[in-house]
Order: sequence, then C-alpha cells, then structure tokens
Amino acid sequence: MSDSAAPAEQTGGTPPPSPFHRIADFVSLPRLGGLALSPDGTRLVTSVATLDAEGKKWQSALWEVDPAGQREARRLTRGATGESGPVFTPTGDLLFLSARPDPDAGKDAGEPKGSLWTLPAGGGEARLVLQRPSGIAGVAVAADTGDVAVVASAMPGAADAQADEERRTARKDAGVSAVLHESYPVRFWDHDLGPAVPHVFWIGPLPAEVAPGAPATMPEWRDLTPDAGPPLGAGDDIDLSPDGRFLVRSEDVADGPAGRRSRLVLTEIASGETRVLVDDPLADVTGARFSPDSSRLVAVRESASTFAEPPDYTLLLVDVATGQIRELTPGFDRWPSAPQFSADGTAVYFLADDDGRHALFRVGLDGGTPVRLTDQGAYSDLQVARDGSALYALRSGYDTPPVPVRLDPEATGQDPAPLPNPGTIPALPGTLRELDATAADGSRVQSWLVLPEGASAEHPAPLVLWIHGGPLMSWNSWSWRWTPWVLAARGYAVLLPNPGLSQGFGRDFVRRGWGEWGADPYTDLMAAVDAAEALPEIDQTRTAAMGGSFGGYMANWVATQTDRFKAIVTHASLWHLDAFSGTTDASWYWQREFGDPLTEPKRYDQNSPHRYADAIRTPMLVIHGDKDYRVPIGEGLRLWYDLQKRGVPSKFLYFPDENHWVLTPGNARIWYETVIAFLAEHVLGEEWERPELL
Repeated sequence: MSDSAAPAEQTGGTPPPSPFHRIADFVSLPRLGGLALSPDGTRLVTSVATLDAEGKKWQSALWEVDPAGQREARRLTRGATGESGPVFTPTGDLLFLSARPDPDAGKDAGEPKGSLWTLPAGGGEARLVLQRPSGIAGVAVAADTGDVAVVASAMPGAADAQADEERRTARKDAGVSAVLHESYPVRFWDHDLGPAVPHVFWIGPLPAEVAPGAPATMPEWRDLTPDAGPPLGAGDDIDLSPDGRFLVRSEDVADGPAGRRSRLVLTEIASGETRVLVDDPLADVTGARFSPDSSRLVAVRESASTFAEPPDYTLLLVDVATGQIRELTPGFDRWPSAPQFSADGTAVYFLADDDGRHALFRVGLDGGTPVRLTDQGAYSDLQVARDGSALYALRSGYDTPPVPVRLDPEATGQDPAPLPNPGTIPALPGTLRELDATAADGSRVQSWLVLPEGASAEHPAPLVLWIHGGPLMSWNSWSWRWTPWVLAARGYAVLLPNPGLSQGFGRDFVRRGWGEWGADPYTDLMAAVDAAEALPEIDQTRTAAMGGSFGGYMANWVATQTDRFKAIVTHASLWHLDAFSGTTDASWYWQREFGDPLTEPKRYDQNSPHRYADAIRTPMLVIHGDKDYRVPIGEGLRLWYDLQKRGVPSKFLYFPDENHWVLTPGNARIWYETVIAFLAEHVLGEEWERPELL
C-alpha cells in the first residue's frame, strides 16, 4: 500500500485503468450541467464543460441529446468563449448566452460581454439577437407566446443602456472602485455587491433575422424593476407566465436592522404594475413557477430558523388573480425544492433529499401524500414534456457524474439508464456500498462507503473520513470538487457519512445538532467511523479525516476532540465562531441559530474549535482561498497561526485568487496533489513529496 500513490500518476506505458488514476485525466473529464427540452419533445440540450486548448479553464459548449435514446449526442456550438443557459422558444429556436464577439462589430467594439444568441430550429449559424454593454446574465421565455425577459445589471440612476455605460466609464476613467453601502450585506459568496444591481428587462418578441442591407428592428428594453436596489435586487429567480402576461420574481427585502429575506412579487407586463404576491415575515419564498394555464404558481417557502428551531420547507400553491395561498405539502417531513407543474397542471413535481438520495417526487394539487418516483441517485434540472409523455433530468450519484435520463411521469421506484451523452464515466476504481451505524442516542446514521479495488481482509485499505459541508445538506450526489474516486484510485477507502444536521432524514434529525455542532454531529461521525473500521476491508490503524466549509469546521472540531486520526485536512473551515459570525457574507443567518455573541455567548463558547486548540495533536493541512466571502480568509489565517505557535505539524495551502471553492483546473490539480501528498506522508508513512508547481 505504501507505493499506491506512485503508479496512479505514471504517464508512460500502459494506460491507467480509470481516469481517476491520473489527476490530469480526471480534470479533463467532460462535465454536464443544465437541460433544455424543445416544445415538441424531440430535442434535449445540455451544456458540457471541457478544458480549453491551453488547459487553464473549463469552457462550456452546447450538445444535443436524443430524448429517445437512439442517436449519439452531437455538439451544437464551438464558440471560443463557450456557451451556456440554453432555453427553447415555442417555435423550436434555441437561445443561449455567450460572450462570443459580434461578427458584425467593428474592430473598436471592445471586450464582448455575455449576450443572447439563437440557433434557428431549421439549422444554420448562430445569430446574435440581444446585447447590452454590461452583459446579459439570464433569460426567461414565455412558453406559449415566445416573449422574452432578460436579467442584466444597471448602475443606480441609469435610465437606459447608454447612461449605464457612461456611468461605468466615468468610474473607470476616474480610477474609482469604491462602493458606498447604506444597508447590509456588502458581498455574497464570492463577489462584492454594488454599485450596479440586477434588473429585469422586458424585451417581448425577439427581433427577426433580416436580409442583408435591410434595417434591423431594435427591441424595446423596458425595465420591469426600476426600483431594484441593494443588496441583491432582482436576481435570476424569475419566471414568465406561458401566456406572456406576467412575470414573477423573488425580491430581496430588509428583515430587521441587518437581515434579509425573500418575497414574491408579480408584475403585469402590459401595465408594468407590480404587486407583492407572497410576503411572509417569518419565511423566505422563492423558486416560483407558473402553471401551464398561467393561472397559478407553485413556490418554495423556507421558514426562518430561530435559536430553538431549524428551518422547515414546504410548497405553496398561489392563485395569480386572487393571491390566495394554500400549502401543498403539509406534514411532509422532507424539504422540497425546484417545483414544476405537470403538463396538464393537475400535479407538481419537486426534488428533495431523502435518505441519502436527492429524489424526484409528485404531489397532486388536490392534496395527499407526495409520492417518490425515483429509487437511487440524485436528480436535478427537471424538464417536463409538454405533452405529458415523459420527464427528463440529470441524474448523478457517487457511481456516476450527472448524465441525462428519461423518466416516466407517474411510475415509482425508477432508476433509469442514461441517454447517450458525452459525460458517462468509462470505469470507476472501486465499488460503492451503503453503510449504517447506530449513534449514541440510538439514531441511525447513514453513510456511503467507497472501497478501492483489491480491498479485502488480507489487504485492508486505509480509511479517509470525508465530512460534508452545509451543514443542512447530505452526501447524495456527484461532486467534481469532492470526488472520492481520486483517493480510491490511490488505494484509500472513503467514508461519506450523513450525521446530525444532515437533511433528508427528517427535521428531528436536524434538531439533534441545531446550535450544538460539536455534540451529536461529532459523535455521529465517530459512530460511522467505528462501523467502517469494523469491516474486514478497512485498516483501522491508518485513518484520516477531511472536510470543507462546515465539513472543515467538523474536521477542526475532530482535531480538538480525538487523536484517532493520522492526519486531518480542513478546507475553507470555520475556526473562531464569534469572529466568523460577524465577518461572513450573511451574518444574520448564522446568528439566528447561535444568537448574538455579545448577549448569548454560550453556543459560541461551547462549539468554537479555537477554544480547544491546545488539545490538537494530529498533523493538519489547512486550505483556504482569499476570495472566500462565506468563510472569510481570517478563519484560515487564525487556524494556521494557532497551529504553528503550538508546534502542531501543519501546512497551509493558500489560493490568492480562489473563493469558497477551487474552480480553475490548474488549482484543482494542485489541490488534489497536495492532499494526496499530505495523506501519503502521514497515513501511508511515505516521505513528504512537495507538488512540483508549489
């Protein structure tokens, strides 16, 4: 086992048995995302990201998949800057976003921004149909009329695109980058907010292609959100009614002195009149989608968490004309998301975490218990055929990255085979199994366990405990950033447990860790490790733990509570909870659970790993990106200093230009190479080998 890492990176001789044995091969794998289904149900389009020619970034292109599963997938676009966001018009034309240059623009046109392009249903070259100096960030199409609305940012006080561009140019020419904030927050995940904010513009019918030399019809850009303001304004959570009469969107509003929540607002297109449709002072309401006849909406209600209670989710059915609201999933002990109406409007499909899967459900509008339609896997990007004959989605799991599948609209227990696509993995370096453990209070703790090829009682594998982030999520789907198969290819078994706070096991399971992250979530993890180490295929003398975000917090907590692991890797991790709660991008969210640290310090004191730093004996690899606004870099810097001054064997992998995630191919390779080298040193007993480019 001590030489297991070396063959995995060999570049000559026999080809490796899987793309996970060489990091370069893994990073080069195509990655599918998003789906669009044509109105007649004969065309299914997805976005496929691959490495660009220089290998420095992932670049997306549009591919067509045969919904019937008979033909091989074919590539539709080859723009130098990539394409994304496909959506069909009622006539079958394919719209997409791209920053490719306008072929008719002059040499002084400047750097192209994201614009709206179309591929005609009858074939031919892609054509530019809409552009704006600031770029276009999103698009919605009315399913029956083909009317279009787009999302684009605008500077405060800019009446039109020309004024917007003049204000941006004036700031640039004056060397001004400052932003004056008058409300909280000031940034979100990985980007600063302001001074420009997203607006929704009504375009109506798209301009038709004109003959050479003929005058082009310029579309009207009517701002449906003239009062959009900080911090988030009108985002991309929008939907147009099929008849083109209404636009619904989530609007971000103040909730107390420094909090935010979302409500639903409805705009009548013809008059521009906007009214609040759903405004719940105790919840966020998002994800609204229209019924096929445009008369109703379905939306997701997330109750605001409190010091005593975690959030809860349900679906709301809203009458557009009267504003009457009815709960569609009362008593359903799972958290629904991404709802869509059935083709005939008599039911709603939605997704929800359930027992370590992200399943597809159906619930009738007349009430009743939601019915789970899928067995294994995690589903996303649901598409409903307009004739009601089928559903399409991307299915993933720890045995497959996202691939397109066809589903029956009503059958239960489905686990469909993938449609021919460019993203299917040819081989995996091991096997996947499900593993249950019993927590100290008798609760079931579900896990996924990846076993490398050759693991047996005679040749037990070292174990890596991989802790998920969130914390209100669960291990259930493929992740390119957290792929256990890269470690499996190097001989490690990887345990992916869902401890207390994980969703998909009922609200009571979340309550077990609410405000007490260092209690049941920790003991649940240790119970899962105990169950894995009891297997004959696992070498309990060679184990490690790792995690990112909340998983990084738990990795830090593990380091302060036990020395059973040979090494710990902590990525984008929380270390000093009091400091984190005031510097993260959404402080109000976390302080609902933990309280104000000045007046209610108990939970911070009991659950902050930094208070127990003196107990750490395990070698640690700290990883953090400077552009991480969810868990600011100060957390990683403080942890690193606290380890160094106590003489704990440790390393700090720092990414000046990455955020909460590591998103560029070169840095992703370095991330995996460093983690592998660190584990090899401390778990396998090999000599430390510094990655070549570090």
